[in-house]
Amino acid sequence: MKLRLGTRASELATTQSGMVARDLERAASERGIDLEVELVHITSEGDVNRASLVGLSQTGVFVNALRDALLADECDLIVHSLKDMPVEPHPELDLAAVPEREDVRDALCTLGATLEELPAGARVGTGSPRRGAQVLALRPDLVVEGIRGNVGTRLGKLHDGFDAVVLAAAGLSRLGRLDDATELLDPQAMVPAPGQGALGVEIRPDADPAWADVLRSLDDFATRAAVTAERTMLQILEAGCAAPVAAYATVVDGTLTLRARVVNTAGTLALNETTSGPAAQAAALGRSTGHTLLGRGAARLMGGTK
Repeated sequence: MKLRLGTRASELATTQSGMVARDLERAASERGIDLEVELVHITSEGDVNRASLVGLSQTGVFVNALRDALLADECDLIVHSLKDMPVEPHPELDLAAVPEREDVRDALCTLGATLEELPAGARVGTGSPRRGAQVLALRPDLVVEGIRGNVGTRLGKLHDGFDAVVLAAAGLSRLGRLDDATELLDPQAMVPAPGQGALGVEIRPDADPAWADVLRSLDDFATRAAVTAERTMLQILEAGCAAPVAAYATVVDGTLTLRARVVNTAGTLALNETTSGPAAQAAALGRSTGHTLLGRGAARLMGGTK
């Protein structure tokens, strides 16, 4: 049996998709199913539009082209970085698997200095308002500037006038480039993005159960519960990738703990909220956290109020 896995053509996307393909083939083999998964490259607006992604990313710029290809039967399954996916479920697709999460932390990449050691006025590059706001909260004397591009392009900024760039540790790890990180930032100080480090695999509801059930076996309960809480909170806040909103949930012995943070873009004001409860109630915990943050004024912070 052959399957077509739709993916963006970037190095990170194909690496992530290749991981899912190998895991799916391995799981099928363990069930006595001969399965071969080939990667099909799909081009998105984000791959051809070199402008800033802030705003564009709110509509899931890296997701829509993949979904269109899946619905058009150009592929059988698609893999996303979960933090790039819109929080609203697609009405015609099934999020069949959320595999076990990678490292959720953000990675500071420099030519040797840690965040604490960077000199005042140092230029820090990031394409994420969440990262930028939290960097400024920790070091208001730094200068945060927007950058975009693939991992290699962003790391190249260190030799092009930037003193530091901040990337997801998960991406560096999957590319075998974690050694490029000078410092992995504590998720208590630099709270990750909702869904960071996790992948989502979507299929059509009418997919052949012969392989769809194998794919569903890759789903990791703790990871799905954690990202469900994080993304439900994001949905309640009606915030996208352009908002400085952070969330990180962990599951220990069936108990989920959700830590959420909303920061203004200057990094001068922040709201923090922590909620715990049964992992089986992940969505409810995310909703209650989001409503609590709204009640405390999160909308004003997301709107840029200083």
